[in-house]
Amino acid sequence: MRDEYIKEAKKVINDPNILINVVSRRVKQLKLGQKPLVESLERLTPEDIALREIIEGKITYELYEPESESR
Repeated sequence: MRDEYIKEAKKVINDPNILINVVSRRVKQLKLGQKPLVESLERLTPEDIALREIIEGKITYELYEPESESR
């Protein structure tokens, strides 16, 4: 992974644990055949593609918050 992409992606998703999870999930999708959401003139690894997608705002995340049960 490129250091400059990691630094830029950290500006978008500042929690490193969430960033790792978003990137790893997207890398799995790319390796299973999903098309990249960004274009590049150079050949990028799936990890770099995922980071570029985050930097360019093409993918986001949402934290799961379980509903509280009232009884």
